Amino acid sequence: MKTLVVGWFSFKKMYVTAGDLMARDLACDWLERAGHTYDVALAPPFVGGVDWRSVDPKNYSHLVFVCGPFGFGQLTHEFLQRFSCCRLIGLDLTMLESINVWNPFDVLLERDSSACSRPDITFLSRQPKVPVVGVILVHPQGEYKDRGRHEFANDAINRLVASREMVAVPIDTCLDPNTTNLRTAAEVESLIARMDLVVTTRLHGTVLALKNGVPVVAIDGIAGGAKVLRQAETIGWQTVFTVDNVSDEVLQKAFDYCLTEQAREKARECRDRAINVVEQIRDEFISALDPLNSSSAKVWCEEALDKSLLNPPLVLRMKQMAVNKARSLKKKTISAIVKLLLGNNKSQTIQY
Repeated sequence: MKTLVVGWFSFKKMYVTAGDLMARDLACDWLERAGHTYDVALAPPFVGGVDWRSVDPKNYSHLVFVCGPFGFGQLTHEFLQRFSCCRLIGLDLTMLESINVWNPFDVLLERDSSACSRPDITFLSRQPKVPVVGVILVHPQGEYKDRGRHEFANDAINRLVASREMVAVPIDTCLDPNTTNLRTAAEVESLIARMDLVVTTRLHGTVLALKNGVPVVAIDGIAGGAKVLRQAETIGWQTVFTVDNVSDEVLQKAFDYCLTEQAREKARECRDRAINVVEQIRDEFISALDPLNSSSAKVWCEEALDKSLLNPPLVLRMKQMAVNKARSLKKKTISAIVKLLLGNNKSQTIQY
């Protein structure tokens, strides 16, 4: 004879928690240790079990109801009536009624009741730990024009996240506005620092991860590579890709590498290298503030600048059109005012 394992996961829309499922799996493990075969009653969205309403109660010698609050009601009454032929065991339950008034179980090992309380059984549950991964995606950047492949790069990250079990934590490094309820730069960095690894298409997603010794899988969303690739190469971080050379297989391998202690050591090495260079930048910056320092790196090649403006971006063209229109309107206004003041004397010549 079998045992039927039942819980709130056996009923639809009962707000089943992770703890409920951990307790269920633990009860099943104990049944196996005792040499008992069992079925688990499940309702959508959970799959793979049986429906307690359709199974024959006579096929079961025991029924175990595991985890959660348990009180007298229409649903529990219907359930208990259907399986009254079984030996009923209540495991890890919070009994809502006084057990001096109502206790439907032959054996009750409650979590808490009017008689006693015990630790929740999930203290004994051993769940495999999955990586906690910061997901930092860039928005489209129009300044890169037709080289931008941000959607492609972000899709590659999303496929990587969907491909395996992980805790994916969306992190928005923008603060104006922020879509992940982070309010300050300190909050952004503190969250990134607590990740096992980061997957990102943003430059500062890459930088802030490595700054805190967190390995990062980075994709530069610009064809041929731009600032993300250049930054990673500058500090010596190798798990960076462009939209031109990335594949799902390559990302999977990079992800596995970033979970190793070797990757964490490399991240710290890159951070230390970057800090040494930035300290030199700091010193050069302070030196540039010296009033005795007259050196200049200015370059102003008008011919090159003129060529670069032959095909200005749409925003710049619109801005220039607006300026030209304003100038034309200003001329017409001045002309009208002067004519009015001079009595429209055509012999007068107006100079602009």
